[in-house]
Amino acid sequence: MPCEQTILGKIIYGPEAEVIEGYIVIEDGIIKEVHEKKNDSGIIIAPCFVNAHTHIGDSVCKDPVLGNVHGHFVERDLSQLVQPPHGLKHRILNRTPHKKMVEAMRNSLEDMKNTATYAFADFREGGTKGIVALKEALESSDLDVRIFGRPAGDAGKNDISEELETLLDYADGLGMSGANDMDMEILENARQHSLKTGKTFAIHAGEHSRSDIGKALSLDPDILIHMTQATQHDLKKVADMDIPIVVCPRSNFITGVGMAPIVDMLDQGIKVAIGTDNVMLNSANMFSEMEVLSKIFGIEDRQVFMMCTLMGATILGLDAPGYILEGNIAKIMIINGNSNNLTGIRDPISGIVRRGRPDDILSVMI
Repeated sequence: MPCEQTILGKIIYGPEAEVIEGYIVIEDGIIKEVHEKKNDSGIIIAPCFVNAHTHIGDSVCKDPVLGNVHGHFVERDLSQLVQPPHGLKHRILNRTPHKKMVEAMRNSLEDMKNTATYAFADFREGGTKGIVALKEALESSDLDVRIFGRPAGDAGKNDISEELETLLDYADGLGMSGANDMDMEILENARQHSLKTGKTFAIHAGEHSRSDIGKALSLDPDILIHMTQATQHDLKKVADMDIPIVVCPRSNFITGVGMAPIVDMLDQGIKVAIGTDNVMLNSANMFSEMEVLSKIFGIEDRQVFMMCTLMGATILGLDAPGYILEGNIAKIMIINGNSNNLTGIRDPISGIVRRGRPDDILSVMI
């Protein structure tokens, strides 16, 4: 017998995130019908989030030393915290047993699901072993994922090709660190392998310095990460090359690299999606990213919502686009618009973006 469910409320509908009042009929996980009908249920039916940049292996360390500790100020330095090969995260990852790594990642996967993320992209360190650990963690998860691997770092130029071929057998693409962190010959080799296999090539660029942006663009990547230090000239090139960018606002604040020029990116017509980055530094909670984007960056609420949901699905090329439309797989969150936090909001999208929290969620369907 088919399993059918009807939900009444305000629906954030279609690829343009239009707000309508009505009801949605879901049968066996598929959106069968959407009908307009005036109602005062207080329920908000919204697409789930896409977290377009994570490092969930970092789940093994969630409280690194930051700021003032025992009266001594500890500088938040990007290279000391997360940059390969000797940053804190890499030292921790290298000494973490496989079983503990898998258990920690499972916790973060559950946290993403509970906070209404249905899909994510993970930039998996540790070569093939790192990818295997993530796939093991995913065995009991129903989240969609794009796994972007990277070489373990112990292969030289002469034998890197074999490692890259193995990585691309296991992963959806390559997710490389910045061009200042690796030999360009290795990066060029990696790009050629991704092209040969038809898989994604993503690279960090312009995070704490714009000196690696030109090198990254010379590789013609499929996705750029961060671009915090990009100038208008850089962004014009990115727009001309039609390369999407994934930005990580909270992470950039914590590592002290500043505010990415997101408004300029959008003005240039660049596709922009959002990620939470290192679990070591931030929870994988997309509500927090939206609040920062709206209140600190001053980006219009609908644009913020689109970047955190539908644009991530587009950039990652997900099979399930995520938006609410007849025939699509239901990837939705049911939000209590009458919660103590949200009661009184006039616009569902602005309410969710500016002040929504995980405890406003009644249920998640993914």
